[in-house]
Amino acid sequence: MTRTGRRTLAVTCPASAPAPRRQIGDVLRLATIAACLPYLSLKVAWTAGSRIGIPEGSALRHDGNSLMVLNALTVVMDGVAILLAFLLTRPWGRRVPSWLLVVPMWCASGLLAPVVAAFPVQTLTSLLRGGAVTNGSADALLDPWVWCVVYSGFIVQALTLGALFVRYARERWGHLWRGRIGEMSPVPTGSARRLSAAVASALALFAGGMHLVWAAGGTFGLSPGRAAAQDLPARVNDAACVLFAALTIAGALLLAYGRRRRIPVLVPLAAAWIGSGALACWGSWLTLTTLSAPAGSPRLPAPLMSLTYSVQMIVGVVVATAGAHFFAERDAARCG
Repeated sequence: MTRTGRRTLAVTCPASAPAPRRQIGDVLRLATIAACLPYLSLKVAWTAGSRIGIPEGSALRHDGNSLMVLNALTVVMDGVAILLAFLLTRPWGRRVPSWLLVVPMWCASGLLAPVVAAFPVQTLTSLLRGGAVTNGSADALLDPWVWCVVYSGFIVQALTLGALFVRYARERWGHLWRGRIGEMSPVPTGSARRLSAAVASALALFAGGMHLVWAAGGTFGLSPGRAAAQDLPARVNDAACVLFAALTIAGALLLAYGRRRRIPVLVPLAAAWIGSGALACWGSWLTLTTLSAPAGSPRLPAPLMSLTYSVQMIVGVVVATAGAHFFAERDAARCG
């Protein structure tokens, strides 16, 4: 009996060892889904014709088909966040092709990171000034409670999805960013990597410079409607864009030119990932949300605003392409 009990213990203990990690993943997955529900519920209600949370006189009451399309798109985006939570925690998620997971995760982090950076500051400044918590100049579009509920959910999504992705990426691709920058061996495409970093940095510097002007209170290049609504929360949004432009530049230049640096490879990779994602995805979103605006609408961006958003998207494409080549080279060097 004693020998049998020992054998049973030896067999069952290894099988139960990963349970705590699975439990953590399950909790984070449930938290992600719960954080998506308020936003999904509002979007479904608005798509069905409800006007809950939309005050009288809001431009959203008159957007018609364009609002329906945007609501449907954002429902799909939140659905992708839920799907990512399952991909990052279920065994079948390990068999998904890398690009099919990395691309939506890069977009998700790019859309959520500015919310994490800006909304707490906007909330704090609004509370200190005794006003309602809003999202920049858009306070007339939705009731203040909507911003609090939705953006709090976005922050929870960012934290839970980020934690899940870090756990997943460390186990599946952790070998690709081990070591320090100074220990990376030279590669034949080194000159192309430096050129890509220089182009991305120059473009990010332009976009960051424009947002810096707007964050400081300047109205150069802004449309009349945006200039009139350039309040403190809107300037916080622009300051967040300056931060992500700086992260993109630092990450790209360190990876391309920091040969003798003792910095871990993961640090500039994370900076380039978050910074470029935020610039590209918010540039895309701001462009998309103005496409349906009629001629002469105050929502239409000025030419310099459109140029800035387009440059942000180009930065994302350049950094993402360079990153794909970087990881392919690291993987090939490891296999070789």
